[in-house]
Amino acid sequence: MHRTPEHPVIAAVDGSENGNRALEWAVSQALLVGAPLRIVHARLYMNTIGAIMSAGFQESGADDDPVLVRVRAALAGRTGLPPIEYASHPGTPDEVLPNLGEGAQLMVLGSRGRGGFASLLLGSNGLACAARAACPVVVVPRAPAALRDPYGQLVLGVNAAAPDDSTTHFAFREASRRGARLRVVVAHPWAGPVFTPAGPLAAAAHPDGPAQDRARHQVAALVAAHLRPHTERFPEVEVEVVVAPGDAAGHLVAASMAADLVVIGRHRRRPLSPRLGSVTNAVLLHTGCPVAVVPLEECAVPATAS
Repeated sequence: MHRTPEHPVIAAVDGSENGNRALEWAVSQALLVGAPLRIVHARLYMNTIGAIMSAGFQESGADDDPVLVRVRAALAGRTGLPPIEYASHPGTPDEVLPNLGEGAQLMVLGSRGRGGFASLLLGSNGLACAARAACPVVVVPRAPAALRDPYGQLVLGVNAAAPDDSTTHFAFREASRRGARLRVVVAHPWAGPVFTPAGPLAAAAHPDGPAQDRARHQVAALVAAHLRPHTERFPEVEVEVVVAPGDAAGHLVAASMAADLVVIGRHRRRPLSPRLGSVTNAVLLHTGCPVAVVPLEECAVPATAS
């Protein structure tokens, strides 16, 4: 689907502090791209019978949704906002929200950890949207209330074995919009530490130097060919390519600590496995900044240089 500035940026709110942070990120994004903002809430406490009898909840401007009422009140009188509409949808967020992406250019929501491991667990809503929504999804992690100053840097994760033009196009476009640098991170395999949802495993022995150098040069050549049409299309974007041995998720998480946005691709959908790949999942769980997960059918540029 070709997405235009007329397609809204969706902010999914739930009344939580982290949801409010995601809303602020969505406001900034809508202003940046000149798009309307649609603020949505999935009313999971409505039962199925209530949902059937209140189809009007699916229209924007649901005045009796308490979460949206509070959001309206918080934004009332605030200047410099994009055009805003509100929508309340009956059902659980992990069922409702992914289906809303078809008519949006971007969806933004906050991560919500569960139990005593909030820093290691991403709520099912964020995982469901990142895995299934038709549009790119930005997940805003938990963080202190005050947002830090921007770093002026975006991070793009590239899989050298199967680079994805749609994800790369998204990252270059966002870097261009922000006047930001783009750091491209790509890993090549070696018997080193593996970054898992529970943290890094113990390091193993390094391969010999020449073999590692050959792997690095091969990967660098593949990435350079992949990036060429994008750098030609966005010559204003300053690009740094980091090719490093080891685990891709670990490198991306480390880079996220000094970035404004990490951009990663979603794996191609498998009929019986709609879940995210291990790298995407680990980055979402440990990131230090918002993460954009881009579906592969998003707008792309040609895969070969012109």
